Amino acid sequence: MTKKFIQENFLLTSKSAQKLYHEYAAHLPIIDYHCHLPVEQISNNHQFENLTQAWLYGDHYKWRAMRTNGVSEKYCTGAGTDEEKFLTWAKTVPHTLRNPLYHWTHLELARYFGLDEVLLGPDTAAEIYKQTSEMLTKPEFRVKKLLQKMNVKVICTTDDPLDNLEFHQQLAAEQFEIKIYPTFRPDKGMAVENPALFCQWVEKLEEITSMRINDIDTYLEALKKRHDFFHQQGCRISDHGLETFFASNYTLTEINHIFQKAKQKDSLNNHEIRQFKSFMMIEFGKLDADKNWTQQLHYGALRNINSSLYKVLGPDTGFDSMGDQPVARNLSLFLDKLEQQKKLPKTIIYNLNPADNEMIATMIGNFQDGTIAGKMQMGSGWWFLDQKDGMERQMNALSSLGLLSRFVGMLTDSRSFLSFPRHEYFRRVLCNLIGKDMENGEIPEDFPLVGEMISNICYHNAVAYFNF
Repeated sequence: MTKKFIQENFLLTSKSAQKLYHEYAAHLPIIDYHCHLPVEQISNNHQFENLTQAWLYGDHYKWRAMRTNGVSEKYCTGAGTDEEKFLTWAKTVPHTLRNPLYHWTHLELARYFGLDEVLLGPDTAAEIYKQTSEMLTKPEFRVKKLLQKMNVKVICTTDDPLDNLEFHQQLAAEQFEIKIYPTFRPDKGMAVENPALFCQWVEKLEEITSMRINDIDTYLEALKKRHDFFHQQGCRISDHGLETFFASNYTLTEINHIFQKAKQKDSLNNHEIRQFKSFMMIEFGKLDADKNWTQQLHYGALRNINSSLYKVLGPDTGFDSMGDQPVARNLSLFLDKLEQQKKLPKTIIYNLNPADNEMIATMIGNFQDGTIAGKMQMGSGWWFLDQKDGMERQMNALSSLGLLSRFVGMLTDSRSFLSFPRHEYFRRVLCNLIGKDMENGEIPEDFPLVGEMISNICYHNAVAYFNF
């Protein structure tokens, strides 16, 4: 008889790991402080018609696996029916062994639908699709109930500064029990490498702030208005998606000249682009520091590499990769410039290349100032590192070179409402890692001591750190 796959002690390979997880981690609520969930669907309490809509729409992780398995684009982003896409995904699942998708797929089937005794594959796909799609039409499977089912307490979405945040306001007005906060993501506000799109963005900023933006000073004033507005809506976090870090020297005269050129849709050279981004990142950091926000720095992705398919399918469709640019010097200069001005906010740095783990773990130690426990954070394994090996390598680096005990833990970084078992996955990986240390005698067999650290990493550190 085949052993049940998703079982009580999944990923927990020792008695110590099992005790840590079940007594100190499993019951804790979830604070998902970074994700890409569409807040409109939360506000409208959206109901999915079938599992494809809930699972495969927008999921570039699955699309990459399907393409690798020889699946036509028709069944990824194309014209295939929802049922065809699901059945095609099901044929791919058995080929994802040792990929985190295999774990996530079966955790989600178990936790949301109670399907913990069956493996998804060609033979089971039709019945699973029928059964889950029937369940999804019931009131208890609307979006809000899906979040409540996973014991979610806080969600931070990712929002452009131009967003009017109407759906966040609707949720706040109805006093929805799960707090849904926006995150200030101003990437387009410094994207002068594309002057035409940058100008469109600035024009919209003028419109919503009722301001005439004619120089860098009025531009910063308008951005501060939006920053203030987000703060009023409960936002306490910013986020920046960076290929690399910027630390070029500049003068305000130079920055104003670059801004004027961009407004005229004139092309900028690489030095001017780096100067402008260097300036804007400092200004965004100062805004965050003044309001006691946390800045998140997601760096290292090479995006839209397959130019042919990018033209057809657009961004976020599965054609991105790890980068390998050297970043330590510019990152240190960026953080130091904010520190010199006493404007370095709480900061979480997420690296996409594991070769940077130890560099980041040592970098954050340079700027801990004793005012806040774990003020500078090494972010959890992100994107391609959001899996067992990536999580363990991140935590081992942080343990060796910093304080794992002050880590603010996991986030989903997801567009799927079925992704919250990733917090459980992280907690199991964490408890298994620490449990092995206890079994090996490398840390004391003191469960109250070690269990407190586990609980803090899974929940309490984030509560204290983000100050929602």
